[in-house]
This record gives sequence, C-alpha cells and structure tokens, in this order.
Amino acid sequence: MINTNKVIRTVEDDIIVDQVDSPEIVDDFEIGQDEVVDIKDKEVNKQKLKRRIDQYKIELRNPCRKGKKLLVLDIDYTLFDHRSTAENSLQLMRPYLHEFLTAAYAEYDIIIWSATSMKWVELKMGQLGVLSNPNYKITALLDHLAMITVQSDSRGIFDCKPLGLIWAHFPEFYNAKNTIMFDDLRRNFVMNPQNGLTIKPFRKAHENRDTDRELVKLTQYLLAIADLDDISVLDHKKWESYDEVANIKRRRHT
Repeated sequence: MINTNKVIRTVEDDIIVDQVDSPEIVDDFEIGQDEVVDIKDKEVNKQKLKRRIDQYKIELRNPCRKGKKLLVLDIDYTLFDHRSTAENSLQLMRPYLHEFLTAAYAEYDIIIWSATSMKWVELKMGQLGVLSNPNYKITALLDHLAMITVQSDSRGIFDCKPLGLIWAHFPEFYNAKNTIMFDDLRRNFVMNPQNGLTIKPFRKAHENRDTDRELVKLTQYLLAIADLDDISVLDHKKWESYDEVANIKRRRHT
C-alpha cells in the first residue's frame, strides 16, 4: 500500500506548506457571534486584507462569467481525503465530485482555495482530473498566500480565507450577495461568516466512500438557492433544510 500524499511530496520537494505532516486539524470550536463581528470589523484585520489584496495576484484559468454566482471550495477533507493511504489519488476523491462540479458550473463560477501551496493545489486538482474535465471549468486557484492571520480573544491566532480578496479583484462579477464558500473548518470564513457553509469532513475514504453523499445533497442546495438575488441572507448552517429558501422565495413572489 502506497501513501500517495508522500509520493506527491517527493515529486514536489519545494512544497513547504502542507497538512500531511502537521498535527491533525480538528474543527472543535465555534467562535461566538459577537467575537466574529469584532474580528471582521477590526481595523487591523481590514488593513491586513487590504495589503493582501494589493500583494496577491489571482490568475484566471478561465474567464469570469457575467450573471453567475461564485462557489469557493476548499480541498482537504472537502473534496479529497488527504491523510488516508491509497494506490492512487482517485481512491481518495470524495464521491460524486465531478457530478457535483458539473451541476454547480451551470449556475456558479468555481474557485478552489486551499491552505497549501499552489504547486500542491495544482498537483492535487490535476491528479483528480478537476483541471481537465470537459464538463466544467475552474475559474481560478488560490493558495495559502491568499489567506490572512487574525486573532481571537478566546481562540488565539489562526489563518482564514477572506472572500473580500476575490471581491476586490473582480467587483463587477462577485460580491457578498452572490458568493458561497464550502470548507470543513468554519474558522476559515470568520471574515465573511454570512457566506460560509461548513461541509462534513470527508475522512477515512476507504470506509466512507460508498456511503458519503454530501456532494449530492449540496448540489441540490446550490441549485435551490441559485436564483436568489442575495444568498448571504440565508443561514447556511441550516442548509439541509430547504424551509428557509422556500420562505424567502415565497416572500419574494407575494
């Protein structure tokens, strides 16, 4: 049995930021609402975001599409089990990944954002066939250099993924009203909590790949909210219940 992650790291010797050899990251905390507001509104964090916007260049792999919403996806434990061993990386891919991306692409531009290096992101997505699938296109790839570090009074210092970076680079296409991010770590969207959906982590691929249907259910949710003018008003914690979506649509048509 081969650990594909180790093989990948051997190929890419200069990848220095990776969770493979780091302690297991478990999302075992949720920052209180008041503290979230304090973090995203704190001037020092706004300045960090501004500097990151100025410094980080987003290279488009495919053009942004007018009228489409934006789906931002994490990789590790969201699309791929990066810790299990396998003979090839496809065995660690989350079930229904390509079907999910194909369906989402009809209504959403797709950006992949990982807390690892760009070479690692490209290698993972290339091996999974995400970058060459004829049924959908990836708009851009972002890596750990696009993240910023923030401090919480209760949880200390941690990195997060500020969607404002993307919005600032492509204001004519994306904004808080039309963007949703999937990540297994809720702290990653502390700067934009109204846009984050915490996905169930995909771990132990060999045990769970025959029963994991998270992406099937999330496909239904994405398509259900795709025609809303403002998806940031939804409580994405309750995504498995479509009641709120139905209520908003009902109010809109009355």
